Amino acid sequence: MTTDFSRSWEHAVVTGGAGFVGSHLCTALLDAGAAVTCVDDFSTGRPENIAPLLERPGFTLVQANVAEGLRIKRPPDLVLHFASPASPADYLRLPLHTMEAGSLGTRNALELAHSARARFVLASTSEVYGDPQQNPQDERYWGNVNPVGPRSVYDEAKRFGEALTTAHAETHGTDTCIVRLFNTYGPRMRGHDGRAVPTFVRQALDGEPLTVTGDGRQTRSLCYVDDTVRGILAAAAHGMRGPVNIGNPAEITMLDLARLVVELAGSPSDIRFIERPVDDPAVRCPDITLARDKLGWEPQVRAEEGLRRTIAWFREDGTDD
Repeated sequence: MTTDFSRSWEHAVVTGGAGFVGSHLCTALLDAGAAVTCVDDFSTGRPENIAPLLERPGFTLVQANVAEGLRIKRPPDLVLHFASPASPADYLRLPLHTMEAGSLGTRNALELAHSARARFVLASTSEVYGDPQQNPQDERYWGNVNPVGPRSVYDEAKRFGEALTTAHAETHGTDTCIVRLFNTYGPRMRGHDGRAVPTFVRQALDGEPLTVTGDGRQTRSLCYVDDTVRGILAAAAHGMRGPVNIGNPAEITMLDLARLVVELAGSPSDIRFIERPVDDPAVRCPDITLARDKLGWEPQVRAEEGLRRTIAWFREDGTDD
C-alpha cells in the first residue's frame, strides 16, 4: 500500500524537532525539499539528533521554550507541534513543563499557524485512551483516564491540547489535524527514557536482566518510526482534521517483547519481574481503519526488522543519558 505525498511544503516549523520523532520529521521534510525550522529547548531533545542537519541548506534551529512564545522569521505553511516530554521518566521529572507544553505551547503553535494560514498538526497520543476498556481503540472511544494519577500530567496535557486544537479550528477556522501516535520506537531513542523498547535494548546489550513490569501480559503495539513519520505526513497532506490513529495494530505482550529483544540482540540476559507502575494500561492497540481508508497508510516495517535496526543503532550510536 502506498501513501500519497502529493502535497509539498515550502517551510515547516517542527516544535520539539530535536526529540526522537521530531528529528525524524525534520529529516523527512528536508529530504522532501522543504525548508525546516526546528524549535526545541533541549529539556528532553538532544543536540545529537539534529547535528547532521545543521549544515543542510534550509535547516534552521531555534532554541526556545514553546510555552514562552514562538518567534519565527519566515512564515510557515506547515506547523507540526511535537514539543512535549513523552516518556514516563521525563514527564514524571518535568510535570509542570509537560502541562505547559500541552497548553500554552499548543496555543502558541496554533496562533503561529493561524497567523500564517498554515496547516497545523498536533502530536497527540494513545495515552488519551488511558487504561482502555475497549480493545482495539478507535478514534470514537473517549478513553478511561485518571485525571489525578501519576500519568495525568501527560495524558491530560494531550487531551487538553486536542480540545484546544478543536476549539481553535471551530472558532478561527485554523486548518488543523490531530494525530494520535501509538508506541513508536527506533533509532535516536534514549536508553534511560523509561519506555520499554529502549530499556530492553539497553539492558540486553549490557547483559543486564530485562525488567518486565507485573506479569508481562500487558500489551503494546509497536510502530517503527519511519512508518509513524509517513503516517504523520500523510495526515498533514490529506487535509483531514482527525483525530486519526497512527500506529501498528500488531499487539505484543511485554514478556514476549523482552524475549524477542534478547533473541535478536544475541544477549545472555535473563528476565526479571518488577512492580508494575500505577495506572499502567493493560492493553494498547490501535484501530487504524480510518488511516487505511482515508490516507492509504498502514505500517510496513515488521517488529523483527524494526527491532534489528534499533538494536544495530544502539550498538553503533546509542549513548548513555
